[in-house]
Amino acid sequence: MECRKFEINLISAIDLENVRRVCRMKVYARVSIGNQADSEKRTPVDRHSRTNPAWNFTMNYTISESVVEHQSSMLVIKLYCKRKLGDRYIGEVHLSMKELFEYAIPLGGSAVVNYPVQRGCVNSQGLLKFSYRFGEKISIDKLLIAESIGIWSS
Repeated sequence: MECRKFEINLISAIDLENVRRVCRMKVYARVSIGNQADSEKRTPVDRHSRTNPAWNFTMNYTISESVVEHQSSMLVIKLYCKRKLGDRYIGEVHLSMKELFEYAIPLGGSAVVNYPVQRGCVNSQGLLKFSYRFGEKISIDKLLIAESIGIWSS
């Protein structure tokens, strides 16, 4: 079985919808790949930038080669406002891993992109900026050996 390293850096968002009318917005993101709940990772909460959060937070994944071969494998980034009485949903970005891969390969395997934040079927307010990078294809056996002796760089 073959796999790749995938790195995503959530840089920032601008002009998000203000879902808190009284208090300051404190925004974080949840990132997942495919339908795997165990792939979900979170950014820290930006407590200062309100509707223009900045994280510059990197997350690393190991994905199977089939994830970049099938149109149905999705990168999902959901934005939330942290609240004491339950976090409030702001919006999300859904992107095909295959399309991200095909866009980045001619650019050396990495790219910096901006996508509109959506809420339901329509564009919400705001734009999400992130960078991402695909590593070289490697067999899962070689990856496990490389990680066990510490020679794989993230």
